[in-house]
Amino acid sequence: MSNAQGGGAFGFLHKRNIVAQPGFNRWRVPPASIAIHLCIGSVYAWSVFNPPLTRQLGVVAPAAGDWSLSSVVWIFSVAIVFLGLAAAFAGKWLEEVGPRMVGVVAAFLWGGGFILGSVGISMHQLWLVYLGYGVLGGCGLGLGYVSPVSTLIRWFPDRRGMATGMAIMGFGGGAMIAAPVKGWLLDLYERAPDYLGAQDAVQTVVQNGRVFAETAAGQVEVVIASATQAAELGGQAGVYVVGTGDTGAAATFLTLGVVYFVVMIIAAFQYRVPAANWKPEGWEPKPAAASGLVSRNNVHIDQALKTPQFWQLWVMLCFNVTAGIGVIGVAKTMMSEIFGSVMPLVVTAAFASTYVLMISVFNMVGRFFWASTSDYIGRKATYTCFFALGTVLYLSIPYFASAVATNPALIYLIGFYVATMIIFSMYGGGFATIPAYLADMFGTMHVGGIHGRLLTAWSLAGVLGPLAITSLRQMSVTSAIEDLAARVDPAVFAETFGAPITQLQALVDAHTVTIARLMEIAPAGTVDPTPSLYNTTMYCMAALLVVAFFANLFMRPVKEHHHHDEAEIAAVPGE
Repeated sequence: MSNAQGGGAFGFLHKRNIVAQPGFNRWRVPPASIAIHLCIGSVYAWSVFNPPLTRQLGVVAPAAGDWSLSSVVWIFSVAIVFLGLAAAFAGKWLEEVGPRMVGVVAAFLWGGGFILGSVGISMHQLWLVYLGYGVLGGCGLGLGYVSPVSTLIRWFPDRRGMATGMAIMGFGGGAMIAAPVKGWLLDLYERAPDYLGAQDAVQTVVQNGRVFAETAAGQVEVVIASATQAAELGGQAGVYVVGTGDTGAAATFLTLGVVYFVVMIIAAFQYRVPAANWKPEGWEPKPAAASGLVSRNNVHIDQALKTPQFWQLWVMLCFNVTAGIGVIGVAKTMMSEIFGSVMPLVVTAAFASTYVLMISVFNMVGRFFWASTSDYIGRKATYTCFFALGTVLYLSIPYFASAVATNPALIYLIGFYVATMIIFSMYGGGFATIPAYLADMFGTMHVGGIHGRLLTAWSLAGVLGPLAITSLRQMSVTSAIEDLAARVDPAVFAETFGAPITQLQALVDAHTVTIARLMEIAPAGTVDPTPSLYNTTMYCMAALLVVAFFANLFMRPVKEHHHHDEAEIAAVPGE
């Protein structure tokens, strides 16, 4: 007998061999699902890695050879792309082999992806980080994400929203645990680079935008760190040698890879599937209303793609995720840039890290709250809340950012904080509610495979979101730097940066000239443009939610000719 039929070397992982015995407590399945989702959900804390990866060589400050923020952010995007692709291709396979086998493969891919990423960071080979964390890890994300969904819907036909909300809540909460753990590991493994002395005590020269210093051993590349930058590693302002320290990122990746692998393997072996025709004791399905969206019929995986309802749901998921995922990927950076320059005493590095943690809290709680709420008010009404309220909240962010630039009052920070927390609760709620929405529309028999294919919307959003937020931000940064440089006295510019203003682009490319450093020498009264770098992006995100609102508004029941022929349905375990 083949593995696909439940035999072979890996037959013990097949769903035919993990059918629950009579009396099995269905509440044993959600903890295993939550454990796996907590592991893979750490992807949402990716922004914690942005600072160390963008100064892997300089450590205290970015060196000319360090990776840019835009190149690092795309690692997160690639992982999300492969999440959706893996989920789409593995949908049918999941229905054939069951959740345990899929969960085990996910453990190897997710844990192994971290380990390969660690090698890439150690060798400073960005492509290895993309291959490990992005491609292999992304495939592990997709398999781990879909592995429990259809199983939980079958275990909890009476509470579809709550069941999927519990598991997917773990995905949102993964970053809540991972953010402080990653921060602690980075602090544990980091090592400050060699210190040469204060800036005015070390002779430096600028060549092609790079800064070099003369030492007894010869000329070495250096970075000049401010007191704030050096203080993060317990040092002092001055000149540091490039390539002599360690941010701790490689060792952190390795540690996490091993831990995630072990936890996910243990959790995968806790999966069980219900026997054929099983239902909760004393529960009977309610008759489907003639005008309602909840169907008791089933639609085949391939047939679902031929319905307008699938593509309406696809657009809704894609645009909701696009609006949130780009912000999540740079959440810590955005908070620091919008408020850090105008409220430095309040928005410290610790404050920004706590902000990332709270995103995870609301992302997690929102998944359970909104999915459970949808069991009572309906999926369509729930998504109407997401898109209508979300549009208003996204439009409020540019207001808070622009207002705080001219009047650094605490009320604007509070408004921004509250608005984004509600946004992230609905972002997570959208993920948790979509499987139940699919089960309502297409039935439960093929919901795992249909859900996997719908997650290709997440793949596209994983590209669109970061692309929009990084490209639009970069346009704003370039414009702001050019405007500030034009205001600065050329003689002061040359004295500060060691090169004339005609070499502005080379200095910007080498991270020598930044908005923050230009503001230090800008004329008095110059308004810091940093808080407004994300305004255009927020307007675009609000527009996407308007489109998704109408896609949900026009949702109708699936027409009868798409329904699965009941006579063709074979009663196999787990279905």
